[in-house]
Amino acid sequence: MPATKLAHLGVNGVDHTIIDLPAEAGEALARLPYIHRVLLENALRTAGDDAALAKEAILGWLDRGTSEQEIPFLPNRVLMHDTTCGPALVDIAGMRSALAEAGGDPALLNPVVPVDVSTDHSVGVDFFGQTGSLEKNMEREFERNAERYRFMKWATNTMSGFTAHPPGTGIMHTLNLERLATVATSKLIDGVLWAMPDTLIGTDSHTPMINGIGVLAWGVGGLEAESVFFGMPVTLRVPDVVGVKLTGALKSGVLATDLALTLTEQLRKIDLQDRYVEFFGPGVSTLTAGDRGVVANMTPEFGGNSGYFPIDAQTLKYLEATGRSLTQVAFVEAYARRAGLWFDPQTDPRYTLVVELDLSSVEVSLAGPTRPQDRIAAGATLQAIKPMIEARDQDERTGRPEGGAVAIAAITSCTNTSDPRLVVAAGLMARKARALGLKPPHWVKTSLAPGSPTAERYLRRAGLLEDLEAVGFGIVGYGCTTCIGNSGPLTAPIAAAMEERGIVPVAVLSGNRNFPGRVHPQLEAGFLASPPLVVAFALAGTVKLDILTDPIGTTADGRSITLSMLWPTSAEIDEVLALASSADDFKPAYDAAEASRVWGALDAPTTTLFPWDPRSTYIRRPAFAGFGDGTLLGCYEAHPLLVLGDDITTDHISPAGAIPASGAAGRYLIEHGENPTDLNVFASRRGNWEVMVRGLFTNKTVTNMLGDVPPGSTIHAPSGDILPLLDAARRYRAAGQSVVVVAGERYGMGSSRDWAAKGVSLLGTRAVLALSFERIHRSNLIGMGVLPLRLPAQFGPERLHLEPGDLIAISASPEAILPRSPVAVTIRRKDGSSFSFEASAAIETNVEMRTLRAGGILPYILNDVLNSSGKAKRADGDFQ
Repeated sequence: MPATKLAHLGVNGVDHTIIDLPAEAGEALARLPYIHRVLLENALRTAGDDAALAKEAILGWLDRGTSEQEIPFLPNRVLMHDTTCGPALVDIAGMRSALAEAGGDPALLNPVVPVDVSTDHSVGVDFFGQTGSLEKNMEREFERNAERYRFMKWATNTMSGFTAHPPGTGIMHTLNLERLATVATSKLIDGVLWAMPDTLIGTDSHTPMINGIGVLAWGVGGLEAESVFFGMPVTLRVPDVVGVKLTGALKSGVLATDLALTLTEQLRKIDLQDRYVEFFGPGVSTLTAGDRGVVANMTPEFGGNSGYFPIDAQTLKYLEATGRSLTQVAFVEAYARRAGLWFDPQTDPRYTLVVELDLSSVEVSLAGPTRPQDRIAAGATLQAIKPMIEARDQDERTGRPEGGAVAIAAITSCTNTSDPRLVVAAGLMARKARALGLKPPHWVKTSLAPGSPTAERYLRRAGLLEDLEAVGFGIVGYGCTTCIGNSGPLTAPIAAAMEERGIVPVAVLSGNRNFPGRVHPQLEAGFLASPPLVVAFALAGTVKLDILTDPIGTTADGRSITLSMLWPTSAEIDEVLALASSADDFKPAYDAAEASRVWGALDAPTTTLFPWDPRSTYIRRPAFAGFGDGTLLGCYEAHPLLVLGDDITTDHISPAGAIPASGAAGRYLIEHGENPTDLNVFASRRGNWEVMVRGLFTNKTVTNMLGDVPPGSTIHAPSGDILPLLDAARRYRAAGQSVVVVAGERYGMGSSRDWAAKGVSLLGTRAVLALSFERIHRSNLIGMGVLPLRLPAQFGPERLHLEPGDLIAISASPEAILPRSPVAVTIRRKDGSSFSFEASAAIETNVEMRTLRAGGILPYILNDVLNSSGKAKRADGDFQ
């Protein structure tokens, strides 16, 4: 086979070796999407003997704009957050224990790529609207999570290349944008200094936010990330790439949030399952890196794997603005231009499908009240919420919240607070409102949780922090807070109105998801909005109005105030931002956060094996982090444990928010000595499988079609008893009976929550049959050895009419299963009748197939490591 073509790049007085993409691809390079150019470089550099085949597959994609060929992808690094790293570390700790018990060397389970972990998913909004809220919330964060944080420090102590960034360092995606990402990087390999693109995978579905500055990355489940830890490449089909051609420019007053919501609405109408999205055309050049990051962040909401913006002058401008060195900026430009990765707005690559958007057509928007893809004009909230509130109490007395009242108004989330322009816009709204004496009604819980500790510096320099505090939006933390469901308790007036009068209040947040129960377990409705619109709705106190034209408040002398009187122009935003921003803010802000005294004082073990504490309610050794019992594939009959409808999200499956004392998980914790008034959130307990399995499917909006049963319950068919899922699963297992889950469209949409797959696996589920799957959850199911099966369109859960006592026969022997192969399914009714059809194995690669045959990724890794250390495991489970 011909050798890979190399070239030399001299920049900043240093000579680097690079893959010569222009020479390798020739004239085809200009036709390749930029995503494929990065994938080609990666394969040629890392795939060894398979590099030539990968090149052939990527270039061959140009013929039809689609391909069934597989390629490897080995990223430079891995990014995690504390509530995905926790379960992964518990897995690794459990695997180390299993490996040691098997006679292997546990130290061999050590990451071979750098792993960065942010601590951003744990801070809650217990305190708001008062001086010292930030400090008090962080104090509570450490009180609740000290044990988990010690566990993270154990990993830092015992694993090379593993870095945990303490609380206060911001949201992982903002940290990545402002501090970690290099866009292009250099690495010494076997004595050769290479230059290459910065690439990564992250255990959060919003990892593609970094695509906004030209870094190719996407979200995976924690299980898939664990395989990359130990040197296994991500294997994927040469991806279909949907090109989004942008023309024109955004109008003054229209913000990046509005663009992101518009694209989410538009792209959700397209089948983007396992597809990538790339933005091209002259309109791209009109968007700042901040604008692009907001759009790229919403990738999981519009259903793709990526939302990629190639490297260009806006990338360089962002790197300079965030304090990267001039030598790094020069290196990025020189490498991108020489490697063929520099964006040309006039280029017209080959795409699987092209979608066009004129940026000037975008209007001020929101999304809701229950899904992020349901964009509406900003003034249409009354019509959107009306069906949810019209049958409820409509108390019109002054001073009391009614249906549609804003319970939570939160400037939160990496989605929008990573772009200083949007935060400054909110500050200008607050300044104008403060000058007119406006404040939110007393029932609105307001909060500001920027993605970065630099936000405090530029807001203070602009004089906007005091303005935001004056209208309730003081900084409550640097983390996900409300967006991830850590919104804290509702205000007393809202809680009372819900209890006494059954009102339906709403949340308005600058986040990325508004599924029922996501923002707060008691809130069914929520609207996604730009930060200045969050301020506007907070001032109004309700969504029962046209925010664009109706008064949102009155002055002391009775004058009506409308949004147009408060809304900042683009010129005003840019003027203040120019005065407020300083590239010198970033390093000191992060350095100060990294030097956390409280974090530094936490004691943590330094042993290779983690010392398990059987009394712990946070960290428990998981049974599945071992060699396993073999494959779950086979030919079998199974009882349906759950039959579910469409849009079952990972939040529905495995909640992240507050643990109710009255639920099964809460009762378990109380029985084990925990304070019933402060059980923390499910996201903090992901290291304890006993808690997590008891929270499965307990979201109040989840309906099990098997019968009239409470959320988190099912009907045990042999007895007819209504039981919690865990109890029913144990009965089935004790009787040697298999179970499956049946669902509708978009099963597993939402967060990249591996516990949504781990929990289902712990219930004994051998397969999930759904009309369609979201990508990351599908991968996580396979990682746990659970077979995802796509149902034919005519055999969705509602058409199947499954009842307790019906059996589902599945023919999926390990020898016969292949990627996307047909799988015979027979429904055997309890009355003796039956019918059959073919489902499709939702398996995309041969690696996924081998993972299922191994019983999951953890047994796969363990056997591989054990074999490599000279200890082979026999099929009977004994070691020799």
